[in-house]
Amino acid sequence: MIDLVCVQKILVIKLRAVGDVLLSTIVLKNLRHHFPDAQIDFLTEPASREVLEANPSIDDIVIFDRKGEGNLSFFSRVRKTGYDLVIDLFGNPRTALMTFLSGARFRVGYPFRGRRYAYNILAESRRGELHNVEFNLDALRALGIEIVDRQIPFAVSNEDVEFISAFVRERGLEGENLVALNPSGTWYTKRWGLKKFAELGDALTRVYNVRVALLWGPGELQAAQQIRDLMTQPAFIPPATSLKQLGALLKRCMFVVSNDTAPMHLAAVLGVPTLGIFGPTNPHLQGPIGQQSSWVRLDGLECLGCNLTACPIGHICMERLSVDAVLNAVEKLLKKNQILTTREHA
Repeated sequence: MIDLVCVQKILVIKLRAVGDVLLSTIVLKNLRHHFPDAQIDFLTEPASREVLEANPSIDDIVIFDRKGEGNLSFFSRVRKTGYDLVIDLFGNPRTALMTFLSGARFRVGYPFRGRRYAYNILAESRRGELHNVEFNLDALRALGIEIVDRQIPFAVSNEDVEFISAFVRERGLEGENLVALNPSGTWYTKRWGLKKFAELGDALTRVYNVRVALLWGPGELQAAQQIRDLMTQPAFIPPATSLKQLGALLKRCMFVVSNDTAPMHLAAVLGVPTLGIFGPTNPHLQGPIGQQSSWVRLDGLECLGCNLTACPIGHICMERLSVDAVLNAVEKLLKKNQILTTREHA
């Protein structure tokens, strides 16, 4: 057992993707339980700030802006804070160096190639073997910290709920069964086709008598508009939202169908039945969490889970995944959640 009695200041590091940062916050309640009086800070990038806001287990959010402050200046600022414990959940060369230069007595990380020097406590390297949630918790296990809470916190305020409620009222959607489709994805290889999303939206509307919301984020409005224009059934496009407002919208939905991206993880974290569409990423490692959620992919391809951001063989994992296959997966999702158990003819 590592003697952590002296720990008064803790820094958790997780950069990049919003969905990955969201999943990493599972460590925070467990840290707070073990260190009730410690200062716990979380270091991330600007896009993920909102994931952490209003989290009661955090004292401060430290933002690393690669376009702003230089590395040496930022590293120096981290060192001056005087952290006793730094937990690097990201583990790239920059965060390894950041951890090493922090001056912390305890430095936790994973033994990735070329990064062992930065840490004096090594977490078991099980990347590629288990879900990202468990991968994050392995850092706490390396410290001998008991895992007492497996809930991922995400706070949606009354203001966020009212923003979405006002939109629903204005659009005459009150009393409708809302379903969200999310066609976005940081890599094009993770995106199922817009035409297929349109066909799915039409089928869901006819089969289950729902109203389809076409989700979008920065730079994605045109894709949502294209899907709406391709559909023969009515669908609506929500207004621009913050991440918290998006959460409020997702909580109003019966279920969500999404590519592997942040809104998929957010919906699942909020307990909304979520179907993830997968190809180049592995649903066993990155799939939507919770018993209420599931995933679909085109099984039988040797290249599944390739993690390539560009496909040399024609994006077949998504191109060949049919609308019927996804619709069948939706039906199973609904039956599992006892939402709608009877599928009519499409």
